[in-house]
Amino acid sequence: MARAGLTADRLTQAAADLSDEVGLDKVTVSALARRFGVKDASLYSHIKNLADLRTRVAVLAAREFADRLTAAVAGRAGGDALRAFADAYRRFAVEHPGRYAAYQLRLDPEVVAASPGHLRSIQATTAVLTGYGLAEPDLTDAVRLLRSTFHGWAGIEGASGFAHPRDVDASWSRALDALDLVLRNWPRDT
Repeated sequence: MARAGLTADRLTQAAADLSDEVGLDKVTVSALARRFGVKDASLYSHIKNLADLRTRVAVLAAREFADRLTAAVAGRAGGDALRAFADAYRRFAVEHPGRYAAYQLRLDPEVVAASPGHLRSIQATTAVLTGYGLAEPDLTDAVRLLRSTFHGWAGIEGASGFAHPRDVDASWSRALDALDLVLRNWPRDT
């Protein structure tokens, strides 16, 4: 093992990179072992199984995603914060499709609670929306609106699904204008 320099962190990073290249669903212990030129069994000293590896990739992805989101929204509020958040979200999802897929995995609540990246991404999202004066239950509803919009957009864009000649960035900008308008005029739950 020393010849390959295997560690759990190195395996996680390699699995994340592989997921961006071939898709999270194609990341296997065997594929990762081949990348390092070792037998599958060599990896089990560092990871429990494929589920453990994918959880590790999800935690890594959450940290990287949160880094982008928090840097994007720092010092911004309202529509400016929304636009910066949305652009960072979109870029991460399109540039890192495997990591983004890992971030979307449903994890054990204890794992999420112990993952600084997951917590910081939640905090960044909440900060953007509280800038619009939203509180519960409207906050949760708005989070769901943004997440479904950004996730759907990234999925369609990542699959080259926007075939119309209209510039995709122009449509994105208009969509963000519309979301800002909705958030500024959010119907309060009574």
